[in-house]
Amino acid sequence: MASSIGTREQRTGTSPAPSTGARRSRRIGALLLSWLSAAWRPAVVLVALILIWWLLTAMQVMKSYLLPSPETTAQALKDNAHYLWVNTLTTAYETLAAFGISIVFGIVAGVVMVYSATAEKTAYPLLVFAQVVPKIALAPLFVVWLGFGISPKILVAFLIAFFPVVVSSFVGLKSIDPEILELASTMNASPMQVFFKFRFPASLPHLFSGIKVAATLAVTGAVVGEFVGSNKGLGNVILEANGNVNTALLFAGLIVLSVFGVLLFLVVEICERLLMPWHASHRLEAATASTS
Repeated sequence: MASSIGTREQRTGTSPAPSTGARRSRRIGALLLSWLSAAWRPAVVLVALILIWWLLTAMQVMKSYLLPSPETTAQALKDNAHYLWVNTLTTAYETLAAFGISIVFGIVAGVVMVYSATAEKTAYPLLVFAQVVPKIALAPLFVVWLGFGISPKILVAFLIAFFPVVVSSFVGLKSIDPEILELASTMNASPMQVFFKFRFPASLPHLFSGIKVAATLAVTGAVVGEFVGSNKGLGNVILEANGNVNTALLFAGLIVLSVFGVLLFLVVEICERLLMPWHASHRLEAATASTS
């Protein structure tokens, strides 16, 4: 029986369909390949910037205590590796906690405003008003109310990251094609089925756009909270280095903070591509990468 099937496959030129794990591995491999093919341009720009930085310090255009050389900054990274790592963990915890809370509450608020016109007319103007209030002006109040612990930093980061998530969630859920809703109605779909099968998947492109913005804003919010009152975190490292005129350590802290923000953004991008391989932008990028 097995030999006849194999003979039939050889005769017809067909092969067994790949398994789900193989398709997933192939998708991840294609994703990594497309990133590698697109990463050389930013890498060239980064190398050029480092070269310009090195030339400025080698030619002594600026004093070393104002602009440390790349070698001095690399040495500061090496000498303070444990110190930077411990403070990075603190900032990472604040950022990820605020980021996760902003995603949950942002999606919930968007759903409520989509399904309730009263909630939309009441909450949306208040959200816009709250967004224009500078969070750095509220941070000292949070320190007074909540103390010098980790809570005020998470709260500041949450307030900064919350707005793009709730707006993108609201717009995405509301932008579904009415014909799709009519189709779901003719299929006698329940409200829960309409949401999970139609509304929410259709809103993912908008939602991930807001989440990617929130990922970078959460890092900024955590550091802003640490600037106001903290003895731990990368924000505290930068403040102390600035007060001691230790620009090499200051640059090292900025580099670590930037790398962490980029990594968080890339994680969100990976999740977006894995959850939405069907989106037109990803298919277009794959086609462009294959032809470039």
